[in-house]
Amino acid sequence: MTTFAGDSTFWVDTEATTLQEADHLLQSLAAELALPEGVFGCTHLVRGERPRVVLSFTGASVEASRLLTDKGYEVTAGVPDTAGRAVLYPGVARLTGTVTVAEVVSGSAIERVAVLGASDEPAPDQRILTRDFVRPEWRDGELVLTAMPAAGGILVPFEVPDPTPCCADH
Repeated sequence: MTTFAGDSTFWVDTEATTLQEADHLLQSLAAELALPEGVFGCTHLVRGERPRVVLSFTGASVEASRLLTDKGYEVTAGVPDTAGRAVLYPGVARLTGTVTVAEVVSGSAIERVAVLGASDEPAPDQRILTRDFVRPEWRDGELVLTAMPAAGGILVPFEVPDPTPCCADH
């Protein structure tokens, strides 16, 4: 089981209001801070008076936290919740094209693949067309990729890379 919270975990309050905007900001900050590959970078939805998407980093240095504070971000130790959506995680760069469930689980921090509407886990040789966009979520301390069946007997991640906004054609 992967640890989600720890001594080197902090979250960053942002003005991002969409997941796409938060993903971009998280990846930009990670590049700017030159974070190592083993860092987890997640997005978290915050509801209430000021709905927004905040970022968390696990495995980043204290120096990274200080640099973000110096840039004007509000940085808080820990995580805002335990249900983050992982954008950066070990092995994410290898999840491109079509891979098998076994490759996802053995080659990345993802611990399990769950298929919508199925009670059983997919077979290890089940193919997943990643669309180069794999966003697993933390569930009960486990990083889980939710997938759904697609044409040709393959699976695709549930979250699509470029979602159409609700009512876009109205």
